[in-house]
Amino acid sequence: MRAVMVGVDFGKGDFHASLEELALLSTSAGAQPVAAITGRRSSPDASLFVGSGKADEIAEALTDLGADLAIFNHALSPAQQRNLERHLKVRVIDRTSLILDIFAQRAKSHEGKVQVELAQLQHLATRLVRGWTHLERQKGGIGLRGPGETQLETDRRLIGERVKMLRSKLEKLQRQRLTQRRARERSATFSVSLVGYTNAGKSTLFNNMTKAGVYAADQLFATLDTTSRRMHLGEVGNIVLSDTVGFIRELPTQLVAAFRATLEETIHADLLLHVVDAVSPVRDEQIVQVNQVLAEIGADHIPQILVWNKIDVGGQGPGVEYDEYDKIRRVFVSAKTGEGIDLLRNAIARSTQHPHRPQNTTTACSDQ
Repeated sequence: MRAVMVGVDFGKGDFHASLEELALLSTSAGAQPVAAITGRRSSPDASLFVGSGKADEIAEALTDLGADLAIFNHALSPAQQRNLERHLKVRVIDRTSLILDIFAQRAKSHEGKVQVELAQLQHLATRLVRGWTHLERQKGGIGLRGPGETQLETDRRLIGERVKMLRSKLEKLQRQRLTQRRARERSATFSVSLVGYTNAGKSTLFNNMTKAGVYAADQLFATLDTTSRRMHLGEVGNIVLSDTVGFIRELPTQLVAAFRATLEETIHADLLLHVVDAVSPVRDEQIVQVNQVLAEIGADHIPQILVWNKIDVGGQGPGVEYDEYDKIRRVFVSAKTGEGIDLLRNAIARSTQHPHRPQNTTTACSDQ
């Protein structure tokens, strides 16, 4: 599916990095970005988001390039999306729908699928004014995966009933996860969670440390479902290491809420390994984004070690950096080659000597 990407620079953040991220998201969803149309505005146009002149430019590019999809790097209102589709005569999806679609493709566990469907229904419910028959005629495609066609034919009442049922399922799954976690706490098992921006290399690092064989790929949101494995740390004994979903800027609010149960592993960890793509030009901004999401889910008080990953690409060597209190601040590793993994294992072992527990309020180490 050939797609034209659209981005408007409102003078906030790194616009070019955000547009590059949109291209990665589009590719991850299965689209083929063929062009990027950009512009500058002080605020969105109420009707077409980009204004009529820019909309005409997008329509011309779609026709010239034979593209059948327009992907906006922003959240569109239902009215803006509807007006744009009428004007451009192709399907239009926004950043929120794009991320939701990737999640729908990647969710493998029962819990993950329930969470994705809940998030999609909450998002789609705001767009009921478009009419389900309009959506059904599109025969699926990017932005329309997840809830089946039977849901797309229902009214608000049935959507509400489905959402209520899915929330009930999630609560049950959350209780099961809580039981498992309490069993770990009773056995005093030290818990470590990998967190970080999407595509930072968390799953590759998880596989290197646990030999778990979890799916890892150079794409956004390769991992959606939390995976936990026991890992032996010499004299320390066994710990539990968990791989979690990657964070991203402007993560749809529906997903932050729906994935709360999955992120429970992060909230109740004794230590967070914050994996950073050391060669990313926007790594500092990504660190801030991750810490913002951690604050949203109540995990910002958990001790944190920054794992500077991909040193094999950046030409750095393995090493450990300490702060002024002689606490480990950063560990430099390559999850791909294994360089520095022993240093990271030692850093985790050292952290078990002063374990964090949920009732504590130890200040997290950060790179800010």
